[in-house]
Amino acid sequence: MSKPRSIFEDVSDDQTKPRNTPQTGAIERGSGGGGARGMVRLWLMLLFALVAAMVIVGGLTRLTDSGLSITEWAPITGAMPPMNDADWAVEFEKYQQIPEFTLQNKGMDLAAFKSIYWWEWGHRQLGRFIGLVWALGFFGFLAARKIPNGWTGRLLLLGALGGLQGAIGWWMVSSGLSGEMVDVASYRLAIHLGLAFIILGLITWYILMLGRKEASLMAARRSRETKLFGMATGLMHLALLQILLGALVAGIDAGRSFVDWPWMADQFFPPDAFEISPIWRNFFENAGLVQFMHRMVAYLLMIYVLVVWRVSRKSGNQLVRFGFTLAAIMVCAQALLGIVTVLNASPLEYAITHQIGALLTWVLILNARFGAGYPAEQSIRNNGA
Repeated sequence: MSKPRSIFEDVSDDQTKPRNTPQTGAIERGSGGGGARGMVRLWLMLLFALVAAMVIVGGLTRLTDSGLSITEWAPITGAMPPMNDADWAVEFEKYQQIPEFTLQNKGMDLAAFKSIYWWEWGHRQLGRFIGLVWALGFFGFLAARKIPNGWTGRLLLLGALGGLQGAIGWWMVSSGLSGEMVDVASYRLAIHLGLAFIILGLITWYILMLGRKEASLMAARRSRETKLFGMATGLMHLALLQILLGALVAGIDAGRSFVDWPWMADQFFPPDAFEISPIWRNFFENAGLVQFMHRMVAYLLMIYVLVVWRVSRKSGNQLVRFGFTLAAIMVCAQALLGIVTVLNASPLEYAITHQIGALLTWVLILNARFGAGYPAEQSIRNNGA
């Protein structure tokens, strides 16, 4: 017969029964646990760094006119560079058959060819390495059952987009291997760069999401600043449009065609803006019109980010306000850098710095949008304006 228990006796005083261990909530159990989220997040950070490097190397490859130096797409065998003089002679002979050599680089020697070849080979090799890092990470986490619930499709999407990016890269290169083109088609370059930024944007978003517990994200979403989140979404799309226009500018070297500001050849609208026939080609191939569009969208983007920033000042969340402040500062700095680049006729060091600025701008806009969509908790004493 059990001993009667006093109504004042603490239940925990009973040492004869094992205590129940506190259980993690169902949401966190279903999310694969904090450890899995942390490991996947670190892997995504590595992918982010590699893709960002890929964008920069790709920009340098374009700016050094190296993109057409390898005239074949061999995803497996192409990983090996020329190993001897005979191999180099074969590669150089292939390059001598394309318009870039016959129309522009007729006097190029083997040493100069090797210089541009290594840029393109390095760009492709980095792409292969990124694919390997993704595959090892994805299938490793999948086999170990470490992928958080609901994340398999998202992580698989990154690999699929990476494979598509490789195919688009060759589609871009192939446009400059025949006919009378001495560069790749600018609109194909824009698609190639645009997809790279989309991939980078998805990785950024996933890193931000995995930095918070699933329950925290669900709670934060109920506090979403809907108006600000919508405006940030518009800002994100406008920034992507500007990035695509920047790719068109780089594709036809339009940044070296009009080197005065705020005018273009001493006038607001560039001369001969529609001289190419049919007329639609001017929006992709006319240096004056392409640079004009890039300038106008830059002004629009700068005005809009300041409007969004002003709205963000009404937020009661200090981190939200700070996120949009960083984005606004970077957009304005990027616009100023663009002006300096044009005034100096887009030398390589200015142009690649401008592209790096685009990367930072893109990430900071996404960060601000995430902050508005999933406001982080803060102490009451820190939420003042």
